[in-house]
Amino acid sequence: MAPKLMLEGIKVLDFTHVLAGPTSTRLMAELGAEVIKVEPLAGDMVRGMVAIKNGRSGYYIQQNRGKKSISLDLRSPKAKKIIHGLIPKMDVVVENFTPGVMKRLGLDWPVLSKINPNLIMCSISAFGQTGPLSPLPGFDYIAQAYAGVIDMIGEPDGPPYFAGLGIGDVATGAHAFGAISAALFHRLRGGRGQYLDITLLDSLFHCHEINVQGYDGTDGAFVPKRAGQHHGAVAPLGLFKGKTHWIVIIALTPPQWEGLCKAMSREDLVRDPRFSNPAKRLQNKQELIDIIEGWLASTESDDVALRLIEKHHVPVAPILSVPEAMSHPHLIERKTVRTVTDRVFGPVKVPGMPLRFSDFPETLDLQAEAIGESNVRVLREYLDMPDDEIAALQKEGVLSSELKG
Repeated sequence: MAPKLMLEGIKVLDFTHVLAGPTSTRLMAELGAEVIKVEPLAGDMVRGMVAIKNGRSGYYIQQNRGKKSISLDLRSPKAKKIIHGLIPKMDVVVENFTPGVMKRLGLDWPVLSKINPNLIMCSISAFGQTGPLSPLPGFDYIAQAYAGVIDMIGEPDGPPYFAGLGIGDVATGAHAFGAISAALFHRLRGGRGQYLDITLLDSLFHCHEINVQGYDGTDGAFVPKRAGQHHGAVAPLGLFKGKTHWIVIIALTPPQWEGLCKAMSREDLVRDPRFSNPAKRLQNKQELIDIIEGWLASTESDDVALRLIEKHHVPVAPILSVPEAMSHPHLIERKTVRTVTDRVFGPVKVPGMPLRFSDFPETLDLQAEAIGESNVRVLREYLDMPDDEIAALQKEGVLSSELKG
């Protein structure tokens, strides 16, 4: 009989914190895996990050719904014994400490794979387990800097900027989820457990579509540079000033370029020698920008301009703020933005589940746990540990829990 949930029966021991690691294990929890999150005694650091309501973090809820929480002092030999006892029951271990931490804790791949040869272990880090940068700690923006990502954002003659969202962390979490899923599939077909080394740097560098091969393939004649509001290699592709919004317009193919000209009632531009082919349009990019922005300024409203451009099948979009995106009917209908209700925080909007499956169309009603909420349940179920021993461990400071009594 087919499982009720996509990853039903898969058991995951989750040593992750903040964003990249929790993203990968959250996707697994969303698909029905049993995820046991191992937190330090004080909990994941994001439990104190905005938004806070009734002492509960919306950040933590977003990334950790559906995970059981156990809270251990991993420096304690007794805590390490607990983890070693859980490993034979697990399918997957995920961690995103700085390389070397799991080894110092006695929880690295050589140790855990001996306990469970079928285990899949995924380490997520900024720079990887090998290489000159591997010992260094790092976050999303650190990896973006080394990946050549930040250098591509900003005005051509101005300083670089970074994007105000966790692109690298979330992309890395998704890459890790894909790697774990492939490793589980491989094991299902008779393969063995294996170790996965997933990095922010690799995942971010993977996002370069023109820059790397363009530079190398032209022997350095094409040097990727910040292009500001408009693409440096093709035109028109960029951010155009409308009446109330900036608008993205992309008209690269002949039908798109002709469609844009028709939308502006400027069919003469199709025959204009300044814009007669892609190379000419790039060469005369600023003149083209001025024409398009002049037309946008002359329209009744941005909505009217958008409808005219859409009518001619030209890719176009208003640049929405986060609140505007959250209230857009398309995002609401598809639950790209969804409301979850936490038992303590109450209702809160979070990004929706990006993976869609025809046989599993509904998302699960998941809750985020308090620090150490599942200490007793996990130790009883997996290790047959008696209540008095669990209580003694908590008294000794090996375990902690927000829940008293």
